[in-house]
Amino acid sequence: MQSNKHLLVFLFVLLCGIVRVVAQEDLIKPLPIKVMQDSITAPLLPPNILNDSIVVDSVEVDSVDGKAPLLLDKIKYKAKDYVKLSQKDTKIYLYNEAEIYYQDTELKAGVIIMDYVKNEVYAGRLKDTLGNYSQLPYFKQGENEVRPDSIRFNFDTQKALIWNSRTEQQAGLGQLGSDAMKVYAKVTKKENDSVYFLSEGKLTTSKDTVNPDYYIRVRKAKFVPKKKIIAGFSNMYIVDVPTPIALPFAYFPLTTGRVAGLLFPTFGNDPQRGYFLQNGGYYLPISEYVDLSITGDFYTNGSYGFRGQSIYTKRYKFNGNINFNYENLIQSQKGFDDFSRTSNYNIQIRHTQDAKANPNSRFSASVNLGSSQFFTNSLNQINRNNAQTNVFQSSISYSKTFPAYPSVNASMTLSHTQNSRTQSVNMSLPTFQASMERIFPFVKRDGIKKGLIQNINFQYDVNAQNSITTTEEDFFTSEMFDGARIGARHRIPIGTNFKVAKYLSVSLNGAYEDIWALETIRRSFDEEEQTVVTDTIAGFDRFNRYNLGASIGTTLYGTFNFGEDKKIQAIRHVMSPSIGYSYTPSFEQFYESYIDGEGEEVQYTPFETSLYGRPSLNRGSSLSFSLQNSLEAKVRDKDTTALEPRKVKILSNLTFSTSYNFEADSLKLSPVNMTGGTEIIRNVPINFSATFDPYAIDNNGRRINTFNISNGGGLFRLTSARINTGFSLNSEMFKKGGDRQSKDSQTQDPNYGANPFELRGARDEQPFFGDKYSEGDGDDDNPLYNTKLPWDMRLTYVATYNNRNREKEITNHSLMFSGNIKLSPKWEVGFNSGYDLKNKGFADTRFNFRRDLNSFRLSFDWTPFGRFERWYFFIGIKSSILSDLKWENRSQPFSNRR
Repeated sequence: MQSNKHLLVFLFVLLCGIVRVVAQEDLIKPLPIKVMQDSITAPLLPPNILNDSIVVDSVEVDSVDGKAPLLLDKIKYKAKDYVKLSQKDTKIYLYNEAEIYYQDTELKAGVIIMDYVKNEVYAGRLKDTLGNYSQLPYFKQGENEVRPDSIRFNFDTQKALIWNSRTEQQAGLGQLGSDAMKVYAKVTKKENDSVYFLSEGKLTTSKDTVNPDYYIRVRKAKFVPKKKIIAGFSNMYIVDVPTPIALPFAYFPLTTGRVAGLLFPTFGNDPQRGYFLQNGGYYLPISEYVDLSITGDFYTNGSYGFRGQSIYTKRYKFNGNINFNYENLIQSQKGFDDFSRTSNYNIQIRHTQDAKANPNSRFSASVNLGSSQFFTNSLNQINRNNAQTNVFQSSISYSKTFPAYPSVNASMTLSHTQNSRTQSVNMSLPTFQASMERIFPFVKRDGIKKGLIQNINFQYDVNAQNSITTTEEDFFTSEMFDGARIGARHRIPIGTNFKVAKYLSVSLNGAYEDIWALETIRRSFDEEEQTVVTDTIAGFDRFNRYNLGASIGTTLYGTFNFGEDKKIQAIRHVMSPSIGYSYTPSFEQFYESYIDGEGEEVQYTPFETSLYGRPSLNRGSSLSFSLQNSLEAKVRDKDTTALEPRKVKILSNLTFSTSYNFEADSLKLSPVNMTGGTEIIRNVPINFSATFDPYAIDNNGRRINTFNISNGGGLFRLTSARINTGFSLNSEMFKKGGDRQSKDSQTQDPNYGANPFELRGARDEQPFFGDKYSEGDGDDDNPLYNTKLPWDMRLTYVATYNNRNREKEITNHSLMFSGNIKLSPKWEVGFNSGYDLKNKGFADTRFNFRRDLNSFRLSFDWTPFGRFERWYFFIGIKSSILSDLKWENRSQPFSNRR
């Protein structure tokens, strides 16, 4: 009963409490406390991160899509001294030769700190006890490389902050390949993989990356690697000194290869034509194979000029270029007495077909035509080198080979020759040629040819052309065709050869020609006018002609031995005498006649205007003589280790030739011609020639039918002679143990030095540095002032003697010379001149001064006197990227200053 009382009391209290709670439910008020997410986040650090591995959870992946992880690959890292993990700072510290790799990102530095929670890294340099920095960071992402002082990079956003960054970009397409643009910036913000923003940057192409000799300072810029840099206000500094060369905004292309863009002009002032802009224009790469550049010159007095140049190339097919130049030059002002206006043009085309493109057909072109005075009157410096060009030549040809036996070679050619002095123009529009290979009809193709019959052979060739002779004034007008001549020649040569008495070689030959013409002439005497009238008859006509010949020759050897103990051990003489006979009949059937005013009969041929000569009226029968000689010696070599003696050519060639005409009524013996060459002085070839006349002359200088020896003179009379030589010298030849061989030694060409004021092998005049000077690295082994100055020199000597009428006159006596002297590793002086010993005067003399200024090039071209007296100065940046940063100045042609 007592226990039941306690139970009842407990139930009563519980019931009262429930009633009270329900009664006060409406009195509950929420507290003003904002619910916030817990800021404490557990570190996402794998337990074995130091072992560079991640344990894969064996539990299956939840099928519910979750957020992709920000790190898409493993982060690999290492360091030389230590790798320290701080879970308190959530950072990993790498010291000394630290490296981190993540996908295509590579980071190397002296010290690297990686925050594995924020997925950021900081890289910096190491500083030693002396305060020197080492192990600068190296950051590479893809193909972009940066070398800063320090960098902060986020793996998730791919953004970075870079301090004192250095990067190098290959850009442009110069003569020696692409150039390198160095980009420096105090602060760089990397926005993504392809965009950087620079603050206080420097742009330069100098090879000295620590102290560049020049740079362009940009305050703010947008940098897209391998594409462009777009900058605000920029100006140029030279050796940290600001210059007034500045732009309010700038664009720097960094693409490699060919890119369309502006070609900046050259500024200057001409006293006659005012201020000018030269060589400004636009460059356009039309396709992978073709490009086009259009430039122009503009003067304030109204003169102008423009040029178009296109270069095309298709590998293993063809290549070429097309140049067109036009200049409209105005002198003085309209209304003045000295006012003049001239228009000049020049067209140059070159096309070359690769030999592998089609072995049986070939097309080529080399065109150079235009106004005769174009290069002489042109004020543009790029035309300076061609100012003395006197002959313009062009040729466009197509040839094809038909290989089936007998093979035939055929070609079609358009040719043009223009003389700038006489302003005459000769053209062949076109010339057709075809030739068949030699056929031996009495022997099999692969059989042995022996004897008179089996060696009989013949060929066939045809030549047809339309020849035009006109003047520059009638060029490209209908009048140029008034003097056109059309004709063709068919030719069949026949020959054979055989041996007689084992040592005598006999040759028999003959040739048949058939000449076609589309117009002939007829002459008659006009009794009223008392003149000879020549009429041109249009229509086809032809004539033929033939000739026969024979020759016999042999070779004789003679050796004179002096003993192996002698300095000259032996002399060998080789003689090749030959005698030939030729016969040409008279072709009187192709001649007509008329009676002149005196009643005499005058013969003429209607084929006088034929392109291939006229038929011979007189019979020809002549005997020719020829004797060739060569003389060489065996000399003991100075080198005691040499096993064989050294051969010295005393006379490499000495030839005498003459002929005797049986049909001539007088002066039957022709003058004796002598040609020869020797190199008795090592590397100095000497060529000579002379003409000896066996007949005497009268007081009027005419040859008479009396031998000179019978007239009180010698056996032969020297009527003309010529000698020329040329050789090269350089400093290497005079060094002990150096190469004594001349690199530019001239061949024994009898026509060498035909133009006394043209130096063969001389350096072409260049206002800029050529390949040898365009890329100086600044690292020269020899000191600035060298006691041994490298130099080279080329000399040519020509002398001509004339005594046809007892003049005994030296008609040409000239010495030409050119060379280069390297005064220091970066200074070079070149010269090109000649002296006329007969007229006591210098030829066109030029001096070239070149200076390598590391990033800059400097040149000064000077012609101190003469018709082309002038000077030209240039200084500019070598790199093709900034080649428009230049300054040049020039004088005016001497004729314009009078």
